[in-house]
Amino acid sequence: MLPVLAVFGGAMIWGLMAGPIGAAISGGEPFIPVPHVALAPPTLFTIGAFHVTNTLLSAWLTTALVLLLFVGGTRKMRVIPGRLQSVLEMLIEALYGFVSGVVGERFARAFFPILATIFIFVAFNAWIALIPVYQVVGFKAEGSEYVTTHLLRSAGTDINMPLALAIVAFLFIEIWGFRVHKLGYLKEFFRFGNPIQFFVGILELISHLIRLVSFTFRLFGNMLAGEIVLMMITFLLVFTAPLAFYLLELMVGGVQALVFMGLTLVFALLAVAPHEGEHEEHEEAAGH
Repeated sequence: MLPVLAVFGGAMIWGLMAGPIGAAISGGEPFIPVPHVALAPPTLFTIGAFHVTNTLLSAWLTTALVLLLFVGGTRKMRVIPGRLQSVLEMLIEALYGFVSGVVGERFARAFFPILATIFIFVAFNAWIALIPVYQVVGFKAEGSEYVTTHLLRSAGTDINMPLALAIVAFLFIEIWGFRVHKLGYLKEFFRFGNPIQFFVGILELISHLIRLVSFTFRLFGNMLAGEIVLMMITFLLVFTAPLAFYLLELMVGGVQALVFMGLTLVFALLAVAPHEGEHEEHEEAAGH
C-alpha cells in the first residue's frame, strides 16, 4: 500500500509542477497550453455549401461506432450469448424495463425504439468524447506549437445537437398526442369554456413549446460544463487529478442520457393520457 501511495503522491507533485504553478516557479511553460473554449465549433471542411464541423464529425463517429457495436453483437445471436451479446441484452432489457415500468406494456413497445436511441446516442457521444484522442489530435495554427483546432469535439458541446434531439423529442411527444387523441388533443391548448380555462390552455401551449428550450439547454449546458471542467483540471493538475473527473464524467454522461430519455418518456405519457373531457366521456360510457 505504501509504494502505491508514494507513486501516487509523486505523480501528484509532478502533475502540479508540470502545470501553471510549476511553470510560474521555474519560469518555463506549462506542459499543457492554456485551454480555450469556443462556443461555435470550427469548420473542418465543406461539402458544397454544407459545413462539416468537428462536433458533426464526432456525431458521425459516434453513430458509426454504435452501429458497429450493435451489428457485431447481434450478427450471430446465440441461445447462450457471448460477452458482447450479453452486455447489449442487459442494456436493452434495462432500458425496456425502465420504459415499461413508466408507461406499461401498451405503449412500451411503441415508445421504446425512439427512447432507447436517444439514450444510447447521448450516452455514447459523451463517453466516446472522453477518449484522449479528442484532446490531442487536431491542427496547429501557423507559428503555434500546440493544437489550436481539434479534429473531434463532443457533439453535446455544440448547441445544434441538443437542439436537434430536442426537436425529435418534441415531435415524438406531440405526434403521439395527436395519434391517440386525434384532433381532440387540441382541446388541451384551446379551451373556450371561460376566460380562466382559455388562459390555462394558452399556458399549456407555452409550456409545451418551452420544452424545446429546456431540453436543449439542459443537455448543452451540462455537456459544455463537463468539458470545461476537464480542460481546466487537466491544465492545472496534469495526469493524476483528471482521472477522478474522467470517472465523474462517465457517470454524468449516463445520467444526462437517462434524464433526457426520462423526461421525453414522462411528457409522452402525459400526452397520451386521457384528458379532462375524456375522463367524463369514459365515466358516462362506463355508466351506460
